Amino acid sequence: MSIFEIVMLVCFGAAWPFALYQSYTSRRTAGKSVAFLYIVLAGYAAGIMHKVLYNLDFVIWLYMANGIMVLAEIALYYRNLNIEKYEQR
Repeated sequence: MSIFEIVMLVCFGAAWPFALYQSYTSRRTAGKSVAFLYIVLAGYAAGIMHKVLYNLDFVIWLYMANGIMVLAEIALYYRNLNIEKYEQR
């Protein structure tokens, strides 16, 4: 466990709710990159695997919380994409 790892995950974790709120209320995909979100999710998955295989501690919960928020952001991206497609008809 590293205090720097904890601070990084807490800071990233604090930013995701703002992104989720913006995605939910705007109902738009503009300015979002689903590829970027998948890359970030892969990074959190790698962090979780490292914790499981080499250094299991409570920090795994921070990785999982952040990963869940990224999954929610990905789901909102596809929801918003469908909304945009429906509005273009």
